[in-house]
Amino acid sequence: MKLHATNTQQYQTVTAYDDQGVEFNLKRYEHSLVVLPETAPVVWNVAHFDGLTAEHFEQIAGTAPDVVILGTGKKQRFIHPKLIASLSAQHKGVECMDNQAACRTYNILMTEGRKVALALILEGT
Repeated sequence: MKLHATNTQQYQTVTAYDDQGVEFNLKRYEHSLVVLPETAPVVWNVAHFDGLTAEHFEQIAGTAPDVVILGTGKKQRFIHPKLIASLSAQHKGVECMDNQAACRTYNILMTEGRKVALALILEGT
């Protein structure tokens, strides 16, 4: 799905997504990643939802987001609370949703000025 351009192009904005990848500011990525509004996407070494570990979320906690949007792939899945202990200790919420919903939600929160981290699992890449 292509999304319309907004005046937020100085930030990392989702400009398109499909089942194989996502675009931020018209640059395509086809691997799992973590991105914040003012930080370029970085590789997130997660091949599949079932491979998530607490260390993956400690990496995100180090960015000190207000909230984490976890894109769990083509369908919504929920993580075990012990995996997000590092974020819970900082009183940071983690919302799980499918990748399409995660991309839309990230854009909304980003345009509101929130320091939101988007963590997308792109399986099979």
